[in-house]
Amino acid sequence: MPARTDRPHRRRAPNVVFAAMGLTHGDAATVRDILERRSSAAELTLLLNLADDPVIERLLTPRIALTVAEHLAFVLRRHVLVVLADMTNYCEALREVSAARGEIPARRAYPGYLYSDLASIHERCGRIRGRSGSITVLPVLSMPAGDITHPVPDLTGYITEGQILLAREVTSYPHIDPLSSLSRMMRAGVGAGRTRPEHLDLAAQIQAGLSRARQAGELADLVGESALSPIDRRYLAMAEAFRTRLLAQRPDEARTLEETFDRAWDVVSTLPRSELPMLGEEALEAGYRGEP
Repeated sequence: MPARTDRPHRRRAPNVVFAAMGLTHGDAATVRDILERRSSAAELTLLLNLADDPVIERLLTPRIALTVAEHLAFVLRRHVLVVLADMTNYCEALREVSAARGEIPARRAYPGYLYSDLASIHERCGRIRGRSGSITVLPVLSMPAGDITHPVPDLTGYITEGQILLAREVTSYPHIDPLSSLSRMMRAGVGAGRTRPEHLDLAAQIQAGLSRARQAGELADLVGESALSPIDRRYLAMAEAFRTRLLAQRPDEARTLEETFDRAWDVVSTLPRSELPMLGEEALEAGYRGEP
């Protein structure tokens, strides 16, 4: 039956394809409960591979998920988010199959083709010229023993266009470590005509301030905060303002871009104006809220 054209256009929510690999039964039940609302709206495709399922199914799960996403995006012309979790479990399965085949192992007994295998999954995303659909892939992985140099996070970092690192040391929600997270595509999507002219400079200034605050915090652990210079204490205050005002966000809290910029300026304004060399005079005149 042909679609009616006299109805007002309503923007569809993006479809989500969630592929879970190596989950316990308890975790699988939690995933179902959390995604129940989106599933009832027919916007979710859920693939669950449990820890006691055959290993070969774990290797097929992300590829089936991406095939479904490609149909939704490039045949049905929808915007699709593909979440792959946990890719570390996938790589463990790949190592197990490789060992069973008698293949020569490489780093930490993972097969030598681990990089190309991960690339064949992570790079199945983007758009096709002339079609309106798109695929965004969000792989989730855990770092064994918190080791970021482990082959799985290390190779994933070379393939993907950015990483968000969640750290136990960050007490506020979400538990994002800003100094270890990065985006290789940010520069192409921000600035004048897209967000705000000072976006890049403001982000760089906050990063620099957080780096200085981390150094001050490490020194305070040795000699005590009272022994720090006044400017070092200002940097610690800036880091605390960043954590409570900008980073912390409730799961049900929605912020506009303008509100986010307002909070970012509140954070940098805890520092003296002389400590903000990355921001131009025009931007400081418009956004700085601290003491002259």
